[in-house]
Amino acid sequence: MRFDKKVCLVTGAASGIGKVTAMQMASEGGLVIVIDRDPEKGQKTVDDIGKAKGIALFSQADVGKEDEIKAAVNLALQHWGKVDVLVNNAAMMTFKKIIDLTAAEWDQVMAVNLRSVFLFSKYCLPHMKKGAIVNISSVHAHESTANVIPYASSKGAMEAFARGVSLEYSHSQVRINCVAPGAVDTPMLWNNPNVKDGKERIKGEVGKPEEVAAAICFLASDEASYINGTTLVVDGGRLDIL
Repeated sequence: MRFDKKVCLVTGAASGIGKVTAMQMASEGGLVIVIDRDPEKGQKTVDDIGKAKGIALFSQADVGKEDEIKAAVNLALQHWGKVDVLVNNAAMMTFKKIIDLTAAEWDQVMAVNLRSVFLFSKYCLPHMKKGAIVNISSVHAHESTANVIPYASSKGAMEAFARGVSLEYSHSQVRINCVAPGAVDTPMLWNNPNVKDGKERIKGEVGKPEEVAAAICFLASDEASYINGTTLVVDGGRLDIL
């Protein structure tokens, strides 16, 4: 099993891509820390992993808050003494024109989508002798639509962050990469007001969370040992028609 006895932290793991990724890693022997701000749904992920004979613990965390990020990492260290895999999946979006955004709204998106990636990496890397970080970016980092500038900006910066960290840790056995999904059948897609009112039309096939999780698990595993500092686009060809 690819994640046998590997300690895997997954943020935003209460639903969607994060939940499926956490469950897949647990099914392959991973010791999973399910991280989410929603205690009911987060615990449901843990319970579902347990029903499938996997091992997981829940850490309630708002990834925009440094002390709660530290607590999530410390939970893994207290129970298992190391970190092998970090999946930075938690994200949020705003849907306003740039002139209508407040500084607080901009800062919140950056805190959740980008600052959290920095902080989780900062606190996990000292405890990673060998392993992988996988950041969940988006096709919006490459081609975007109106009214989602903070989200697109944060995802573009996330990919630049991964390239930089891969250089800083080029001497180590820790790799960092990104997965950039297109339109995926998750609550985040269907709750997008731009999608609801037709401003953003869903062209091409909508992916399944399992299809994105497969890419994440590949990059997090030893199978991807020669892949570092790059982005794998998993979009069903959506990038060409966005």
